[in-house]
Amino acid sequence: MEEVKFDLKEIDKTFTKYKKNEIFDGVVVLKRDDGVVFNIGGKSDAFIDKNDFDDFESVKIGDRFKVSILGSKNEEGMILVSKKVADNIIIGSTTAEKLKIGSEVTFYVTGTRNGDLISKLGIYNIVVPKDEVDTKIKNIRFYLNTQQTGIVTEINKNDRLIVCSIKMLKEQIKETQENLFWNSIFINKIVKGKVEKIMPYGAFVDVDGVSCFIHISDISYERINNIMDYLKVGEVYNFRVIKIDKENKKVSLGIKQLFENPKIATLKKMKVGEKYMGTVIKILAFGAIIKLDENKIEGLLHISDATEHNDKRIYQVVKLGQKVEVEIKSIDTEKDRVSFKL
Repeated sequence: MEEVKFDLKEIDKTFTKYKKNEIFDGVVVLKRDDGVVFNIGGKSDAFIDKNDFDDFESVKIGDRFKVSILGSKNEEGMILVSKKVADNIIIGSTTAEKLKIGSEVTFYVTGTRNGDLISKLGIYNIVVPKDEVDTKIKNIRFYLNTQQTGIVTEINKNDRLIVCSIKMLKEQIKETQENLFWNSIFINKIVKGKVEKIMPYGAFVDVDGVSCFIHISDISYERINNIMDYLKVGEVYNFRVIKIDKENKKVSLGIKQLFENPKIATLKKMKVGEKYMGTVIKILAFGAIIKLDENKIEGLLHISDATEHNDKRIYQVVKLGQKVEVEIKSIDTEKDRVSFKL
């Protein structure tokens, strides 16, 4: 009788070789307190940790499902596999198969290569070329381990490759936001905006993705020496739209316009014929500017209201710095003006 020889290397070839992330069908053959022993064929048993299941109590011997190889073995020599990873790969692959050019795809960035972003969606590889990431972000590693969304620009099912663009999606979103902004903006509209940059003469404000501007003179009715006493970069404030130039894509904002001018409020309380003490603060060719002591309102005393003599000059009637009693002649709240007479 011929002696039978066993070649272990040849026997090994008859068993399935397992690679990380490969998916296999199998069946639960034993349930333990810490997990289940799972048969996927071959000479080694597989093991699934109990934490891999959403409802471990419902798992029973004989259950069949797909698992993914994790690429290592436990202390008992069993291959570690995961049902949850397999489910995610299957769902990702199904999602990838449905994608078309122009579709949006969300993915988790797992690596970088030569400036490109790398990810996986099921059995498909996702690549975002460095020119399609974002020109504003200089360090590509900023994206590592973050969730991103892009526009699909290329699909190669043979190579299981999806190429997409984050930059294109951001540009589309920005264009949509800008169109919505310009279609809804109007004079006197109250908007919320974030201060982006402060200049000596004003500040740039982001309103719904559109850069607007507020001049220093439109921040407060009081005289401002330092804008940063009123506005802070990164802070959000309410503004009123005071000017729109759609042709040149410019919007001017104001803060003081949210409130009534204190001078107007004071003028509304004053009445023609009332008398006040004031100080001459400026001499003009046709009259003098008087500042009232009581409420600091400034108004014009015309030469014709200061004397009945047509040949006199104003400096012959009042002097700079002189205290005088004046009577309210007229009040124009719309033009923010008041005039006096002696």
